[in-house]
Amino acid sequence: MTDHPKTSPLVLGTMMFGTDVDEETSFALLDRFVERGGVWIDTADCYSFWASASGLGGDSETVIGRWLAARPGARDRVKISTKLGAEPLWADSWPQARAGLSRRAVAEAFRGSLDRLGVDRVDLLWLHQEDRSTPIEETVDALGELTATGQVARVGASNHPAWRVERARARAAATRSIPIDALQLNATYLSVRPGTLPPGVVHPHGVLSDEQRDYAIEHRLEVWAYTPLLSGAYDNPEKPIPEVYDHPGTTRRLAVLDEVAAERGTTRGATVLAWLVARGIRPMLGGSKLAQLDVAMDAVASPLSEAHLARMNAVT
Repeated sequence: MTDHPKTSPLVLGTMMFGTDVDEETSFALLDRFVERGGVWIDTADCYSFWASASGLGGDSETVIGRWLAARPGARDRVKISTKLGAEPLWADSWPQARAGLSRRAVAEAFRGSLDRLGVDRVDLLWLHQEDRSTPIEETVDALGELTATGQVARVGASNHPAWRVERARARAAATRSIPIDALQLNATYLSVRPGTLPPGVVHPHGVLSDEQRDYAIEHRLEVWAYTPLLSGAYDNPEKPIPEVYDHPGTTRRLAVLDEVAAERGTTRGATVLAWLVARGIRPMLGGSKLAQLDVAMDAVASPLSEAHLARMNAVT
């Protein structure tokens, strides 16, 4: 791995590492990501239970752990984020029976993640999805125990409504622990019809809303966007844009997106990634091919002009 002069805002999503993406390809993607200035690597303890032979997660973290062990010095060049709370209690038990976010569950899941990753700390620990059977205050106290020891540098919330994030931050302030400072949600240039969710998003509060974005801006929380490219549907004619995006607003937005992409000499997807970065949102890429990674990293390295940003934002 060679040095790169600039760091990239792109996050490398590793959901299918160790399952659909084999170890050799996973290593190649991780190597290229770091060579091109990538820093943040995102995983979860439940990745990817639905594609694993055991029906449980852990494969993604294990592959990352092997890559770190095989690349001396790599740990000092990357930041690791992982998530907990969504792992099935046994094969085929999700979503009825999952680990959840009790104090005990958080502690046990985190120990497992450290073991699989082969590290003694993570740079960002996410609550993967809300657990309303557990008081959010109990979860925050469990996170506080981990941040107090230095094993966790930052904490974030994925697929949580703004009001629960606010309650969690209030508890952290009251106990003088490190508060949630990042949100991970589905976000892209297009918007689904009201009352619908994009394919693959099973959480009722998993799509970035105006309220969540307003909350993040007001309190200076980072926002990470998963599935920003609609799994390739922006540019792959064999992947139609999902039906939940079928409304007049999408027609207008795609027209402007096509115009801006043509003027920039790039693709729809690359323009969407640049648009997210211009809005202060960190896009996550979960591709399985080096060419996809290169295109994405080129996209986020090429800033969107103020004029293009204004045009894209103006479409309602």
